[in-house]
Amino acid sequence: MLDELDSAIVAHLQEDARQTNREIARKVGVAPSTCLERTRLLRERGVLRGYHADVDLASLGRGVQAMVSAQVRPLSRAVIDAFQRSMTDLPEVLSVYVAAGSDDFLIHVAVRDNEHLHAFLTDRLALRKEVVGFRSSIIFRHLRKTTVEALP
Repeated sequence: MLDELDSAIVAHLQEDARQTNREIARKVGVAPSTCLERTRLLRERGVLRGYHADVDLASLGRGVQAMVSAQVRPLSRAVIDAFQRSMTDLPEVLSVYVAAGSDDFLIHVAVRDNEHLHAFLTDRLALRKEVVGFRSSIIFRHLRKTTVEALP
């Protein structure tokens, strides 16, 4: 669990990770050395896993996004792990989720257009021997929270 100071530092970094340590320290009301040490400990504990730029996918020629659900068989750890690794290696894939329920995987893809989505589905998924079924849903809008708080 995070204390109030750690939570405040995390919140400010989520708002803008390019802020200086001195700016964050001033905003949370501690000395820069204290803020730096707390941030270092948050990284060591795995709370802060990295700093990323939020890039507009359309500007990278990826104007169409979709969620693809896939079912694989046999359902074993080796098949699940191998399929997950192979999907994350594909340039079209943004995220891979291993799921419970009727779908084994949810795969978030971003491609140039519908024709490229069709090619991804038929050339990358349909030909795989472990894939027994899949469905796709085109994403019209993707809204994402930029700051996440710990739950009480």
